[in-house]
Amino acid sequence: MTGSSSAQPAFVVWALTRALLLLCVIKVITLPGADVTNDVSVIYHGWYDVLRSGSYPQSDVTWQYPPVAALAILSPALLPFLDYASAFFVLAFLCDALVLGLLLYAGRGAARRTAGAWVWVAGVPLLGATAYARYDVMVTAVAVAALLAGVRHPRVMGALAAVGATLKVWPVLLLAGTARGRRTRLAWTTAAGVALGLLVLCAVAAPGALAFLGFQRDRGTEVESLGALVFHVARQFGWQGRVELHYGSLEFLGPHVPLVSTLALGLSVVAFGWLVVWRLRARTFGVSTPADAAFTAVLLFTTTSRVISPQYMLWLVGTAAVCLVFRESRMTLPACLVLVATGVTQLEFPLGFIHVVTSDATGVTLMFLRNGLLVAATLIAGGRLWRDTVTRPAHGVSRAGRARTPASAP
Repeated sequence: MTGSSSAQPAFVVWALTRALLLLCVIKVITLPGADVTNDVSVIYHGWYDVLRSGSYPQSDVTWQYPPVAALAILSPALLPFLDYASAFFVLAFLCDALVLGLLLYAGRGAARRTAGAWVWVAGVPLLGATAYARYDVMVTAVAVAALLAGVRHPRVMGALAAVGATLKVWPVLLLAGTARGRRTRLAWTTAAGVALGLLVLCAVAAPGALAFLGFQRDRGTEVESLGALVFHVARQFGWQGRVELHYGSLEFLGPHVPLVSTLALGLSVVAFGWLVVWRLRARTFGVSTPADAAFTAVLLFTTTSRVISPQYMLWLVGTAAVCLVFRESRMTLPACLVLVATGVTQLEFPLGFIHVVTSDATGVTLMFLRNGLLVAATLIAGGRLWRDTVTRPAHGVSRAGRARTPASAP
């Protein structure tokens, strides 16, 4: 599939599906299930009022985001002729369009393809209206730009990764796969400097900039997470716990929940350890390796997290899309699994969320299916990344026929 032959169809499908998403979030079309726009019209709008007063919402435990997230919450002020929610949805739409443009542009050339753009075109509507009703699409746009810029400009990649990390932490994982040596030094030092500068600026500008750290620490096992499967099953055998709104999400509370939450954190530590070992043992870095490693890292930490909110799927769709821009990437199968998991996510939230909360047969099936797909995608992506960079001969030739670059000395 060449860039020139599929760019126009991709744009047409994108335009049609995004028009439907906009009609959903502005409630011209009403879908069954929970109203996903309340986070914008109520929670985000409330934070907007607090932020405009000169302080972070430090008394609100649902504020669990790094300080630059304030810019995303304040961004609807750029469109003063619209009400807050409508302005937010328009900006989310524009960020969506930016990602498509970046992927189509990057997909041109002999060693590139527009498959990445098609992953994005399909992935966002598979998540449904939630994609435009959270600020994650804005963060994902920054992440996609960072990964694509990193092919030629490691400093730009580092700066954008820092901006993304101070918006929502996870984009720091984009730096996991930079080639050792000069490229890593440029990307990592730039990222550290920009992140530090932004944090200091935010802390000086308004009180409460770092309050999010405590609120994140105290989160438990959210009903959609991998660990929650233990309690979904245990409920069928008389487990006496409950589901309550806790730190901004519906979590399991009751016997053994702290243990499962601790085990989930331990699993994330194991995932980090594997990533470090991979980093130390990787021998070759191809043009797709930074994107492949970023996708794998985001899969690892999303799947093992105590919380897997529906909008997290956008992170995976965005990083998977960048992988598939490069013909040499071997992430096609895990990317497809992520797309299926994204569709299942819309079935469980918002369409079938009552089934998930009550742990009935439908809810348990949906959660096993979605989380099982994420586990499978994680294992496959990790295995392929390892084989492609650790066990492949250092001077091997990529599937695209281009020589891969041996890793520099640390």
